Parts: sequence; structure tokens; C-alpha cells
Amino acid sequence: MLSPKTKRNIARIIPFGIIWLVLALVFLTTEQVIFNSTDSSSSSAIQVDYKVFVFACLAVTGVGLLVGTIELLFLNNLFAKKSFLKKISYKLVLYLAFSFTIILIMFPIAASIELETHVLDNQVWKKYFDFLSSAEYLTTFLQIMVSLGISLVYAEISDNIGHGVLINFFTGKYHTPKEEERIFMFADMKSSTAIAETLGHIKYFELLRMYYVDISNAIVNSYGEVYQYVGDEIVVSWKFEKGIQNNNCIQCFFNMKRDLKKKSHRYQKHFDVSPDFKAGFHFGKVTTGEIGALKKEIIFTGDVLNTTARIQSLCNANAVDIIVSDHLLNHLNLGKEFKIRSLGENKLKGKEKTIALSTLFRHTAAPWTPNVT
Repeated sequence: MLSPKTKRNIARIIPFGIIWLVLALVFLTTEQVIFNSTDSSSSSAIQVDYKVFVFACLAVTGVGLLVGTIELLFLNNLFAKKSFLKKISYKLVLYLAFSFTIILIMFPIAASIELETHVLDNQVWKKYFDFLSSAEYLTTFLQIMVSLGISLVYAEISDNIGHGVLINFFTGKYHTPKEEERIFMFADMKSSTAIAETLGHIKYFELLRMYYVDISNAIVNSYGEVYQYVGDEIVVSWKFEKGIQNNNCIQCFFNMKRDLKKKSHRYQKHFDVSPDFKAGFHFGKVTTGEIGALKKEIIFTGDVLNTTARIQSLCNANAVDIIVSDHLLNHLNLGKEFKIRSLGENKLKGKEKTIALSTLFRHTAAPWTPNVT
């Protein structure tokens, strides 16, 4: 079984292969139309037959997938703090060197297929060296530049608005509003106002950035989707089936806690404080759809969001770090791993009806001492 993180990475890499394949087909079709209309040919150009076409499609898709892998797993982190233009420029330089290597490998193979000989044949390399000084080489170079540019822009857009959101925009999934059942977690950093006043705006922003990076693995591994960052609060959502499967939504909370605790020394070193958070959980029906005139967004609307926010706000009064609605707990199979303590019926601000709430902690780890302020 692939982990949620691996599945997510594969889903993010596949579009690179599709982008490169589609652009290659567009360029190839255009070239064939031009050559046929002008009745021109070149000794360096590879004549496209069925075998060459299949090889070219597989090769280009493979290169796209390789670029996606390098981009998302390595270069993205390397240039994470650079501006958009600098990031694209630096990556293009690196990828151009990569492209020369790809041409060196792919062209002789394609030429050997066309000539029906082996790669080391003198005819193949004569054709290759003719290609390097021809107009075809410049057009190939241009094609690679365009493919790289578009795939890198896609990567940046996907990174900024979220891969899932981008795919939903492309597919038009929420162009027409849809009703869904979702679980929500509203997680709020503790003592954020005091921390911000102590650190100052710039230092506090750096802490927030590190904080959100450190809790992201727990969210991805639980199949959670980040809905919003609202200052020091993060709203995470699950499709109902994914959220209750293996108690993913609850596991997410405790794994976020664990990951922050593991890195507390780093926060102490850089900021002289260790961030912590409290969270509220609830589920219900929401309407999901695209909205906005000047800026499009996919948003959720429904009483469940307001209710979850109100549940989270009761953490301080109850001196606990997690509060879950019994409505959600009734659908979870917590077993012996968790201990549940009822908080009784509670009246939420702005609500007429009371709601049954509970807090819980893991048996497998020592319960933490609440440090709520």
C-alpha cells in the first residue's frame, strides 16, 4: 500500500508528464504540417514513422515525469525562499543543462530506430552532429524551453493555491455547487498574540511559516486538505469517509502535536518559544462551489464551519487541547487507543440548541499537561 504522501506526490508529478506529452504532440503536428506544406526535408531531421512516434511519446512523457520528480522532491525545497521570478530563472538554467543531456541521449536512440541500426553506427552520429548545427536543433531547444516554462509555472500555481484546488478548477468539479459531508478541524495556535508581541511581526511570520511546514506531513498522511490559513489558525477538512477511516482526523491532531514536540528545541533556539495549538472537531453537510468575480476560490458554506469554530473556542474554558463533538465521535472507532472524557452538553455562542462535546487523549502516549492561555 502506498502512503498518503506518496500518493499525493504521484498525483502532483503526473501532470508534468501530461503537459510535456501534449506540448510535444502540438509541436510535432505543427512541424509535420510545415514540412509537408513546404515540401522541405533535412538530412538531420528524423522522419517520423510509427516506431519513432511511439518512442518519442514515451520518451517525452518520461522526461516530463522526471522533471516533475526533480522539481517537487528536490528543487522546490532548495529555492523555497526565492521570489517567483528568481525561482523560475534559477530552475531554467539548471534544467537547460539537463535538457542538453536529454537530447544527447534521446536523439541517437530515435535516429537508430529510424535508420534501423544500432546506436553506435556512424550514420547515427553523423545525423546527430548534423542536427546540432541545424534549424531543427533550435526548434527542439525552443520546444524544451516552452515545455519547461509551462510546467514550472504550473508547479508554482499548484504550490500556491493547492494541487487539489487546481485540479478541481481544471475539471470544473465545483463549477456547479455540490453538497458534501465533511469533517473539519479548526486548529488555533496558543498564546499567539503574546508570542507576536514578543517576537515582532517579521520574526513571528517566520515562526508561522516554520510552524505550518512542520505540521504539514501529519495533515498529508491523514488525507487532510488545508482549507484555509487564517493568521495563526489553520482549517483542515476531510471527506467524511476518509476522515473516519482509521480515525484519520483524530490521528492528524495527535501527529501534529508529536511533530511539533520533536522540533521544540529548534523553535527554542530560533524564537525562544515552542508553539502549541488547540483544536475543535465537528462534521456535517456543506455546499461546495466556485465563487468570486475578481478572484476565484472554491469555498465551503454551511453551519458546520461556524459550529466547529465555536467548539474550538471552548478549549480554553475547559482547559483542554482538543474538543470533539459527540456527533462525530459516534462515527469513529477509537477502540482502546484513546480515552474519552465527556464535557457534557454545551451551549455555543449564537446557537439556541446545546451540543454534546468530549475531549480525549491517547493511551499509547503519556497524556500531556494542558498549557492553555
